[in-house]
Amino acid sequence: MKMHLAIVALLIAGTTSVNAQQKTKSTYYFPPAGAWQTQAPAQLGLSADAIRQTISFAKEHEAKASRNGELAQFQSFGKEPFSEAVGPLTDRGGSTGIIIHKGYIVAQWGELNRVDIVNSVTKSLLSTVIGLAVDRGLIKSTVDTVANYVPFVELYNFGINNPVREDVQNSIIYPFASAHNRKLTWEVMLRQTSDWEGTLWGKPDWADRPQGEIEQYKTRQSNEPGSIYKYNDVRVNALALAATSVWRKPLPQVLKENIMDPIGASTTWRWTGYRTSWIVMDGQPVQSVSGGGHWGGGAFINAYDMARFGLLTLRQGNWNGKQLISKQWVKQALTPTTANKGYGYMNWFLNTDKKMLPSAPETAWVHIGNGTNMIYCDPEHDVVMVVRWIENKDMDGVVKTLLAAFKK
Repeated sequence: MKMHLAIVALLIAGTTSVNAQQKTKSTYYFPPAGAWQTQAPAQLGLSADAIRQTISFAKEHEAKASRNGELAQFQSFGKEPFSEAVGPLTDRGGSTGIIIHKGYIVAQWGELNRVDIVNSVTKSLLSTVIGLAVDRGLIKSTVDTVANYVPFVELYNFGINNPVREDVQNSIIYPFASAHNRKLTWEVMLRQTSDWEGTLWGKPDWADRPQGEIEQYKTRQSNEPGSIYKYNDVRVNALALAATSVWRKPLPQVLKENIMDPIGASTTWRWTGYRTSWIVMDGQPVQSVSGGGHWGGGAFINAYDMARFGLLTLRQGNWNGKQLISKQWVKQALTPTTANKGYGYMNWFLNTDKKMLPSAPETAWVHIGNGTNMIYCDPEHDVVMVVRWIENKDMDGVVKTLLAAFKK
């Protein structure tokens, strides 16, 4: 009798589990690859006039930076030392965007299929592949020190613009070997509070957004890991190199197989590194990708694919019933950084203090890249909005206009 009851209980539990999964699939709409259903704003209870005003606002506040990729990069970073680009740059399109409510497209404008650089939105892709490594046990914990996973790295030399010398062809670097860098955990690297020190791919850490007098900044004392937030792409690239070492294959391949293909993204997106960022991995040349377009490179992607990624994060890493990113990882990504309450894992910008987006709920977040490229995620309104090439100061304005569509 006990055996019979146990079997019945298991059957009920299994049925409940299946029903729960089916409920997940039926509750939310997820666009299949190559297609995306649209709904008129009024069909979903939104103000069509407010949606039209949102589009007009975005177009009227297009970024003033040059559409020429090389010139725009120089306008943003040309005053920094070592500012020359070493990765690809392309010219950009005009104001572009897409609004998703309850999974459906309710508005879109601009060149939606155009593959443009997203700059630091790339960091959200990078932190995601690190999350996948944690989910799979390749990284046991984010509080582990990175040095224990990256003993050394062999550089790959193409012989371009370099003398053919034995010492050049067999260069070995130790990115986490200094007394300070040995203390760094995945957690502080993800939160941009590591104060990683060194030069990587020809770019010194102090050359990225230097503060005060450069000579003094170069010789300053290192900050204790976790104590000071500093947005720094050299350190992000060091994290990308560490992640590549853990996965033992190119990170774009990891992203494609585990995230972009399952969410039905196009085949047009690209994620690149620098001409200088090639390493030897298991006897093969592999490019260590960059976490943004500071010196060129990073992710190049269209607006639809950005929206799919945003919808994945809005759904807590679940896509049509399949948990692609663990809920635990999303929770960690949305946990404020002690040294910066408006930052989670890179590049999840949080609104917990409502400083970034005063008009939005505290629970909203944005994946942001220079340009500005933004993926606004708002679980309270079940909305994802991609806006490309808007002035940074106008992000709250476009969100405020959007949220007016929800007012009764």
